[in-house]
Amino acid sequence: MTAQPFDSVRAAGWLVDLVDLDGVDDKAAFMDRVATALRLPDWFGRNWDALADCLGDPDWGPARPGRLVVVTRWQEYAVLRPEEWALALDVLGGAAVAGPHGTLAVHLALGGSH
Repeated sequence: MTAQPFDSVRAAGWLVDLVDLDGVDDKAAFMDRVATALRLPDWFGRNWDALADCLGDPDWGPARPGRLVVVTRWQEYAVLRPEEWALALDVLGGAAVAGPHGTLAVHLALGGSH
């Protein structure tokens, strides 16, 4: 996946963050990858509740007009750690909102690499 598919999203003023989960095989690696890719604040506690808090924080998460989080190469992690992946989906899905502070959208890329 390249940046070009998201040029029109960026042109509309949206922030686009890419989270590549290639090689992620446990929760710690998932949290580290997400923290780095999304440039989460220092107070991020690297647990599911803290991730939900960060994603919902109007100072980071939803933006105007919007923020798109694109998750790539997640399939291996989903197979290796299905219970963790289910929690990740719950957190990401719960964070995907349109509200008074803007929009946060999450896209799971189904293709291969970038």
